[in-house]
Amino acid sequence: MTIWRLVLKEALHRKLNFVLGLVSVAAAAGCLIGALMLLDAHDLRTRQILQEKERQTQQILQEDERRTRQSMAELEDAIRKAMLGLGFNIVILPKEQKLDEWYADSNSTSCMPEQYVERLRRSKIITVQHLLPILQAKVRWEEKKRSIILVGTRGEIPGIGAKRPMVQPVAEGEIVLGYELHDSLGLKVADKLKLNGREFAVRECYAMRGNKDDITAWIDLATAQEMLGRKGWINAILALECECAWADLGKVREEIARILPETQVIERGSEALARAEARRKVAEAAAAAMARVAEEGKAELVREENNRGQLRAERERLASILVPLVMLASAALVAVLALSNARERRGEIGILRAIGVRSRKVLLLFLSKAVVVGVGGGAIGCIAGYFAGRYLGAGLDHAGARAAFEPIYAGLALGVAPVLAAVASWIPAMLASQQEPAVILREE
Repeated sequence: MTIWRLVLKEALHRKLNFVLGLVSVAAAAGCLIGALMLLDAHDLRTRQILQEKERQTQQILQEDERRTRQSMAELEDAIRKAMLGLGFNIVILPKEQKLDEWYADSNSTSCMPEQYVERLRRSKIITVQHLLPILQAKVRWEEKKRSIILVGTRGEIPGIGAKRPMVQPVAEGEIVLGYELHDSLGLKVADKLKLNGREFAVRECYAMRGNKDDITAWIDLATAQEMLGRKGWINAILALECECAWADLGKVREEIARILPETQVIERGSEALARAEARRKVAEAAAAAMARVAEEGKAELVREENNRGQLRAERERLASILVPLVMLASAALVAVLALSNARERRGEIGILRAIGVRSRKVLLLFLSKAVVVGVGGGAIGCIAGYFAGRYLGAGLDHAGARAAFEPIYAGLALGVAPVLAAVASWIPAMLASQQEPAVILREE
C-alpha cells in the first residue's frame, strides 16, 4: 500500500483531526491573502482619490480659465469700444513743434512731409492703428467774420489689425462742420457755403463734443494744403494706440522713433487708458488666482498622498503583527494535532515497524499528511482570503472598485501553507518515527 493511500485512509478514519488541520492552515493562508488583498484595495482607493482630486482641480482651473477668458474678452471689447468712441489718442508731431502752442490753440508752427504716414504704413508698425494725416491751423473765416480751426484730412490708413476706418475721408468740395459752427450759422447737410473764397457742400454736421472740435471745419487735405500754402506737408498724424501697447506710451514712442526719428509722440489721456490699466491688473490678478488654485491643488494632492501613505503604513504594521501571530497560532495547532495523531496511532506505528517499515518511511508518512493538509488548507485559505479581502477592502474606504486578485497570491498561499504544516508537524513526526516497536507493542 502506497504512502498516499495510507494518508487518504487515515484522513477518512480520523476526520475531525484532518478537518481541524485544514481549518488551521486555511486560517493562516486566508489571513495572509486577505492582508495582501486589503493592502491592494487601499492602493486602489488611493489612486482613485488622487485621480478624483486631480480631476476636480483641473475642472476648477478650466472653469476659472473659462470665466477669466470670458471676462477678459468682455472687458477688452468694452475698452476697444471706448477707445473707438473717444477717438484717436496718439498724436505724432514734428520734433521741433512746441507743445504749449499745440495744447493752447491746436496751432502748429512746424510741419513734416506727408510721406511720413506712408513710411509708417510700409513699416507695418504694430503699436498704433488707424493712421490719419492732418494739416490744421487756426484761420479767419472771412465770409463769416470769425476764427475757426481748419483741418485738412485725407483717407485714413487702417494699419495692421484694424478692421475698418474710424472716420471716413472728406471728399474734395465737401466740408464737415463742428457743432458750434453749424448750429450758430444755421447750416445743415447739403447746404452750400463759402470758406475764404472756396465753395463747399456740407456733408455732415457733428453733434456737440464739448471740445475744440465744436469750432472745427474739416475739408480735403489737398485743398487745405493749397489754401494754407503748404502743399505736400502735414503737421500731425493721429493714431489709435493698439491693444498690445495700451497704457505703455514708452513702447509706442520707441517704435515710432525707430521709424520716424524726426518726430515726437504725445498721448491724449482718456478713460480708455484707465480701463486698459484696470484690464491689465485684472489679468494679473486672474493669473495669480489661477496659479494659487493650481498650487493649492498640488498641495492638497501631496497632503492626501501623505495621509494615504501614513494610513497604509499603519495597515502594513497591523498586518505584519497579525499575520505572523495567526500563522504562529496555526502552526501550534497543527503541531498539537500532529502530536495527538501520533499518540493515537502508536499501535499502528509499532505494527508497521515490526513488519519492517523503516523509521524514515514512518516520518515520510506523517510529513505527507502534513503536506496534504497544507495544500488543502492553503487552497481553502486562498479562496476565503480572496473574498474576504475583496469585499472588506471595497467597504473599508468606500471604494467603488474592488482590488483584483494577483495570480502570485495563489502561488504564495499554496507554497507557504504546506511548508507551514510540514514544519509544524516535523517534531511530532520525528518523535513517532523514532519509537521502538517492541516497546510500543509491549505497552499496547
